[in-house]
Amino acid sequence: MELEAAKKRVEELRALIEYHSNRYYNEDAPEIEDDEFDALTRELKAIESEYPSLITPDSYTQRVHGTPSASFAPVHHEVPLQSLQDVFSEEEVREFDRRVRAVVEAPVYVVEPKIDGLSVALDYIDGRLVVGATRGDGETGEDITENLRMIRRIPQTIPQALPRVIVRGEVYMPRQSFADLVQVQIENGEKAFKNPRNAAAGSLRQKNPAVTKSRNLDMFAFNLQLVEGATVTSHAASIRFMESLGVPVIPTCFQTSDIEEALKEVRRLGEARRTLPFDMDGAVIKVDDFDDRASLGTTGKFPKWAVAFKYPPEEKETTLLDVEFQVGRTGVLTPIGVFDPVVLAGTTVSRATLHNEDFIKEKDLHLGDHVALRKAGEIIPEVVRVISHQEGAKPVVFPTVCPSCGAAVEREEGEAAIRCINPDCPAQMVRNLIHFASRDAMDIEGLGPAVIEQLVAEGMLSHAYDLYALDKDRVAAIERLGDKSADNLLAAVEKSKENDLYRVIFALGIRHIGQKAAKLLAARFGTMEALIAATEEELNDIEGFGAIMARSVVDFFRLSASTELVHRLAEVGVNMQDKTERQDDRFAGMTFVLTGTLPTMTRPEASALIEQYGGKTSGSVSKKTTYVLAGEEAGSKLTKAQALGIPVINEEEFLKMLEG
Repeated sequence: MELEAAKKRVEELRALIEYHSNRYYNEDAPEIEDDEFDALTRELKAIESEYPSLITPDSYTQRVHGTPSASFAPVHHEVPLQSLQDVFSEEEVREFDRRVRAVVEAPVYVVEPKIDGLSVALDYIDGRLVVGATRGDGETGEDITENLRMIRRIPQTIPQALPRVIVRGEVYMPRQSFADLVQVQIENGEKAFKNPRNAAAGSLRQKNPAVTKSRNLDMFAFNLQLVEGATVTSHAASIRFMESLGVPVIPTCFQTSDIEEALKEVRRLGEARRTLPFDMDGAVIKVDDFDDRASLGTTGKFPKWAVAFKYPPEEKETTLLDVEFQVGRTGVLTPIGVFDPVVLAGTTVSRATLHNEDFIKEKDLHLGDHVALRKAGEIIPEVVRVISHQEGAKPVVFPTVCPSCGAAVEREEGEAAIRCINPDCPAQMVRNLIHFASRDAMDIEGLGPAVIEQLVAEGMLSHAYDLYALDKDRVAAIERLGDKSADNLLAAVEKSKENDLYRVIFALGIRHIGQKAAKLLAARFGTMEALIAATEEELNDIEGFGAIMARSVVDFFRLSASTELVHRLAEVGVNMQDKTERQDDRFAGMTFVLTGTLPTMTRPEASALIEQYGGKTSGSVSKKTTYVLAGEEAGSKLTKAQALGIPVINEEEFLKMLEG
């Protein structure tokens, strides 16, 4: 390639890489596969190697990717969080070994899995977690302390009250949690996360920590960034040290002085990765001894003492035989591709979601197409690309009527989903009933999906109000239930009549209305009757409500089937009034943010008191925050409140406000 052509291609590559890097690292919404992105960066690196004069300081090959988000407070990393140099062949690993041995006479290596998640740093001072941050650009990350506190296995305190310990880890979403989340997103007509890594990143960047908590994230620590008050001289020793502090560490750490043995471990991990509960996209080979690492040094972007071996994604070719359309709980039609069976990532695959109409058009899918399949996160089968069309092949076309009930389907402006709007659609019925009985809705213990499906099959259940007229003898006759289970189930159904109004609202399954929005509706209108009569303007006036949510509520109650459902539930004794005891409205229009440990009450207890007096709570500090109620170990929320000039109160001052 001539210099001018190389210069032009470098500019093209940098623009492409910058765009896709931003989609991946900052927006958690990649458009191309990892191996396609890696191919772009390898091509750029190869051209820069041939023409060093084209290398610029801002080139992707010279810096750590990722930009700190403006949505979170910046955190400067005292010890930079560098990325690793990727290698794609065993010969590149051997070349790494030769470079190391040119400096270190007898290196010892450690090999460990490269978890595919979001890199974070946890900063412990005097034994307590003070700040947790994303990697960002390696020098500056995002303060996501409160969200990291929602991850159960991350310790809030460590047993040794050392002056300071900083550990680096990878937050990931377990495969089963990813599969469950994607299933819910598909059923709700939402845009599903593409892979576990982006699901983890998107979950950690939530403004509401409760959302992060619900995503069942986990973490493995893989690096000791800094320690004061203890001496650690090698990586293997640092893993044992972090484990002694109660920090969850990387599951395997293989040591060897032979690079061929290291490669055997890389192969073993590659063969085992599909059986693991987490996603991994490679293996990391590091020099173990810290003095040896210091001798080797680093470049501006990579340490010279480590490389990351990237596994190639497994793809299989097959034929698209048919497309079936499933109807979800909210009426969304999801196209499911039916394929010639192939073994992919250890299991036989014959079906895969085709997501929505836009995906089908983007891939230009036709019946009979020869396609390439892979598994997102080694779990969710997906079409990567069309290899070839058959002559005269017919394009995949969405139905104009619901395949379950025959009602017309609609696609709202700005949405990718096409949905059936008939509330009596049989396909939606079972999923609606499952939602109605779920823990966050009516919380009917013992009424899981399997029991609901049996009750529907036996003709005992078709609407939510049928639950309150179940016959004990008929329920007991269902296989694997019996008298005792029937008694317990009917008692749970009866108990659900006493639920607060917000649970009933959430249980109705109104599009875009989650539990928090249901609480806002219950607090604002007080009764189901008042809510049904509410105008779109009144709903829009609720702080925390948007135009889409308001329209969705109005549209729901315009349907005769919806009002019939509510009236029948009321007739059988289901509570239709807000039970929140409102003392007065002294906190009306105020937003409180709670942080730290309060002396005599829990944060949920304080939140309940705020709501009783007409206020509301939020998980993040902003200019709209009225007060920050802070206890001990308040952390980053207190810092942000002080920076914004938000009034900060303690529990004593809060109690005085309650006393009037």
